[in-house]
Amino acid sequence: MPKITRRQFFEDSILATAAVASSPLFSARSVAAEGPTASANDKITAAVIGCGIRGKQHANELAKLQDCEIAYVCDPDRDRAAELAANLAKTRPQPKAVQDLRVILDDKSVSAVFIASPNHWHALAAIWSMQAGKDVYLEKPVSHNVIEGRRIVQAARKLGRICQGGTQNRSNRALAEAIKYIHEGKLGDVKLARSVVYGRRESIGGPGQYEIPASVDYNLFAGPAPMSPLTRPKFHYDWHWFWDTGNGEIGNNNIHSVDICRWGLGVTGLGQAVISYGGRVGYTDAAETPNTQVAIYDFGGKTIVTETRGLKTEPFHPNFKGAWIFYGTAGIISGSSLFDLDGKLVRTFEGKTENHFANFLKAVRSRKVSDLNADILEGHQSTALCHIGNISYRLGAPASAKTIREQLSQLKVHENVLETFERTSKHLTENSVDLEQSKLTLGPLLQIDSNQEKFLSNSQANALLTREYRKPFVVPAEKEV
Repeated sequence: MPKITRRQFFEDSILATAAVASSPLFSARSVAAEGPTASANDKITAAVIGCGIRGKQHANELAKLQDCEIAYVCDPDRDRAAELAANLAKTRPQPKAVQDLRVILDDKSVSAVFIASPNHWHALAAIWSMQAGKDVYLEKPVSHNVIEGRRIVQAARKLGRICQGGTQNRSNRALAEAIKYIHEGKLGDVKLARSVVYGRRESIGGPGQYEIPASVDYNLFAGPAPMSPLTRPKFHYDWHWFWDTGNGEIGNNNIHSVDICRWGLGVTGLGQAVISYGGRVGYTDAAETPNTQVAIYDFGGKTIVTETRGLKTEPFHPNFKGAWIFYGTAGIISGSSLFDLDGKLVRTFEGKTENHFANFLKAVRSRKVSDLNADILEGHQSTALCHIGNISYRLGAPASAKTIREQLSQLKVHENVLETFERTSKHLTENSVDLEQSKLTLGPLLQIDSNQEKFLSNSQANALLTREYRKPFVVPAEKEV
């Protein structure tokens, strides 16, 4: 496929829609009204934006659904888009492969987009799509920062679009039964939920100076982010471990279990305080985000604790296989199973899992947000927890184990924070990490105004609720959504 240049877009009507959409004078509601509406019998014409690991999974799942036709696949890497289009052609009509998502926005026949791009593109791709009259399935984390997430919610509500977050565990009916069990009070008083994501990740190599792959339009890949020099050997996927484009493991896999913790505890918003500690330890490479991190979220009467580990580790518990654990006075729930207080399996909840993609398409047809299993508001709030945990970490400083213990001991939350720290320390020692030589970063305890989604009396923290955008890839201000 020929490379699409910025000049060509400004000379072509394709860019006109995106350019107008980013203007304060743009009336997104009028454009949205022109978008196609699928009837109960029509096939929904869709596009997949992002052709990496998750984008391929999107395409494969959609290809199984008879009421959906994939018209486009899109990726700044033209080779990846072409590969996915060719693979789909083995069983379905071959979609068009494009590098720039604005081609899709300009096509009024497309009624739904499935966004599996890198994190830094999520919000802008979603908002532009909804302003162009399309419904959106948006991968987790739904945003790159807190304010982006709120803008996506505002756009969906203002424009009347259907927007589902990619936290597909919300469509797990067995899990829903377990959550119902908690909400009915059968687990007793539940004040603590734990998100546990242990998965070994090796060094990504570098830092160094590397060439952008010839098949990649780097301007389109970077989009809202700076076009920084490439310092990692592997271009794709490893963007997760850089603040400009990713959110670390807490925003990569941990978002799934944080979402379940929030669901089960029945808490909304960002809570009243957050603190995080961790580090990138065990090796030296080009990455910026921690490979070991603990974040503690204080919701007043309830607490969520997240643990992510990227070094070799033993399981959290021999019996608790789920990534989320609820501790009640009458038992423990992990995954979709109930355990007694001694950790012995009592029962496993049952229920048929609904296809998360099909659930989204159902809501696209009905136009009912209530039909969604994971409305964008839920995705935003859970994603925002990951962001504020990272903000505490990023504002932190190297601290001795003694200092960390002293600070944690002052917290008044429903969790044995010192026990968690000791387990983390033991884990790092087993990986030959000397915490006196390789000090962990201890972030500040940040107080939160949950209603306003901002921090109290901390301008540095509030500055990290958003980012500087590279024109023309700018997430609209609230009045422009």
